[in-house]
Amino acid sequence: MAGETLDIENIVEQEVLAVEIANRWREWDTLRNTKIQEWKELRNYLYATDTKTTGNAMLPWSNTTTTPKLTQLMDNLHANYFASLFPQQKWMRFEASSVDSNVKAKRDTIQAYMENKVRQSDFVNAASDLIYDYIQYGNCFATVQWEDRYKIKEDGDYISQYVGPKVVRISPYDICFNPAASDFLKAPKIIKSIKTLGEIKRMIKDDPSKESMQPILDKMLYARAAVRGSDATFNKSEGYVADGFSSIQHYYESDYVEILTFYGDIFDYQNDELQVDRIITIVDRAYVLTNEENPSWLGHAPVFHAGWRPRPDNLYAMGPLDNLVGMQFRIDHLENLKADVFDQIAYPIMKIRGDVEDFDFEPGTRIYLGEEGDVGYLVPDATALNADLQIQTLENKMEEMAGAPRQAMGIRTPGEKTAFEVQSLQNAASRIFEHKTAHFERVFLEPILNSMLETARRYMNFSDTIKVIDDATGVAFFRDITKDDIIASGKIVPVGARHFAERARRVQNLTQLFQIKAADPTVSAHLSGKEFAKIISEELGEASLFGENISVSEQLETQTQMQNAEAVNQENLMTQEEMGI
Repeated sequence: MAGETLDIENIVEQEVLAVEIANRWREWDTLRNTKIQEWKELRNYLYATDTKTTGNAMLPWSNTTTTPKLTQLMDNLHANYFASLFPQQKWMRFEASSVDSNVKAKRDTIQAYMENKVRQSDFVNAASDLIYDYIQYGNCFATVQWEDRYKIKEDGDYISQYVGPKVVRISPYDICFNPAASDFLKAPKIIKSIKTLGEIKRMIKDDPSKESMQPILDKMLYARAAVRGSDATFNKSEGYVADGFSSIQHYYESDYVEILTFYGDIFDYQNDELQVDRIITIVDRAYVLTNEENPSWLGHAPVFHAGWRPRPDNLYAMGPLDNLVGMQFRIDHLENLKADVFDQIAYPIMKIRGDVEDFDFEPGTRIYLGEEGDVGYLVPDATALNADLQIQTLENKMEEMAGAPRQAMGIRTPGEKTAFEVQSLQNAASRIFEHKTAHFERVFLEPILNSMLETARRYMNFSDTIKVIDDATGVAFFRDITKDDIIASGKIVPVGARHFAERARRVQNLTQLFQIKAADPTVSAHLSGKEFAKIISEELGEASLFGENISVSEQLETQTQMQNAEAVNQENLMTQEEMGI
């Protein structure tokens, strides 16, 4: 398959390796330049407060109002995607793939561990940001890292703030790969990040295994000292220009360090050597900081991608709003044209002919005209005031094309649509939502969750304390677990979008079937109410609802309590009669 290796001239020469990776970043970044321009144009509209920062700025209208239709669509889509993916507190479960792993205690332990780490690492808020990427850019990227976060106290002791796996968002601007590659997971990719010199120094100081980085840091510091102490002017076309800096001199004079991290396979065609699944970190586009084998057990880099509308032969997908920028341009154009016409009607252009004294146009003004003088108005063409229908048509088209018609959003104008038409739109929108959220869940959330579990199994070398809530009683307790407790055959599965949609349809079908049972005695004889109650409670995730003949037991309990209360009441009445009350 195409694009699965990075072919370079020489792996052994570290400086050559660094330059080759830096060159490949520039090459791939150039290939996606058109896509970046599209992202920027869309964002200009999404976050505009007027048309001065959008493509409408080139139009001649005096008014600069923007109608934020794209922004409304983005917010509606995000709210609905988020609600669909995380419909309730428990939105994931562990599914075992072997008999030994399918023990309830093992399943419950793994699920409780993941629920704790997801909650403590603020996973849901990170997912919210990634959903915004999914909508705005049509592409979202993330990785999983092991985090040891402590707070040092004054007495030298420390408090553990968070220890465990964590999902990290990658900005679409900060990752590059060959867009023509056939498979994202197998394609070599480069991720850019920025650190300060102090952060790199602290990294070396806190981790003895990184002492080998010190000579590289010394070279970086020397290069910066040389530039800062020189009066020479560096041409920005010489060497390279780090992103965000106007010149190499500007870059070296700052305290920032650009880090490029390469993931993938490298083929040294000069020495006929193939290095598989490497992680190579370079700084200043000149020095190799680390070059190591990927420790992940996944078989690929722990970098994940989801695209909203995939494109054939291009790994960069389109977003739901990409095709709608032109319509937003048209809406703002028409709205400001209308506003200008309204202003001209209220404050018409005045024509003056002949000899007329200077005057201020205001109520009660007297105007003195010469023999040939005249004052009048230029009447504007009011045709533009009829543009409301065209604007409404454009907005409706945008909603439907984004998969967010107002009927599906709970917005309905009386008499606008028939009930059947509304239901049809809702069904169509529902199918789009289900497909897009299921895709996000399947290709993005699920691999990320399992990467978090795999990372915990790889790095956890101590006992951890997790909070466990008993589903039956609701009582919370704490439990110490080790790495062995979370090792099992199986996977974490999100049970939001895909599963809840299927479950809702199943519950609906079962309910309709039970209604037929209640209405038709010939059908009732062949359907089990007991099994129906059991299945419904399982599908709703409320196991406590079902119990063997629980309704009968509860009825008897109620009758007993009523009889006891009646007996007590009678006893009190008899006592009162005996006392003459």
